[in-house]
Amino acid sequence: MKVILKAEVDNLGKFGDLVKVAPGYARNYLIPKGFAAEATTGNIKQFEAEREAYLKKAQVKRENSEKLKTELEGVTLTFTRKAGEDDKLFGSVTTHDIETELKAKGFAIERKEIRLEEPIKSIGQFTVSVRLQSDVIANINVGVVKE
Repeated sequence: MKVILKAEVDNLGKFGDLVKVAPGYARNYLIPKGFAAEATTGNIKQFEAEREAYLKKAQVKRENSEKLKTELEGVTLTFTRKAGEDDKLFGSVTTHDIETELKAKGFAIERKEIRLEEPIKSIGQFTVSVRLQSDVIANINVGVVKE
């Protein structure tokens, strides 16, 4: 089934892309969530009319993301945790902890935007990526010190 993407979908495409997907994926996920519309001639014409407004909105969103990126890259988060021998933590620092600390500093970042391959389980300095948009990624410094 061919659909027109109305939003960026990971591993599928960006706004305006005409993609072929399984009918069930389109009917049960993409279309109900508003991520896509069936690629009929009427929908294609409607999409072309909406494209200009979307591109302007996307440009403003990108500028805001770039501004937020510069602010985030100046942030250093420090966590104090209990640790045993070999500087291994009792517990870990997770995306939830990072999200909470960023919110305390005034940043509205969601946990799903924080890219942490696995929880931090040792003392030290780490760089954590925050994906603001598909092509705008900020790196923040996270330090974990022994209690």
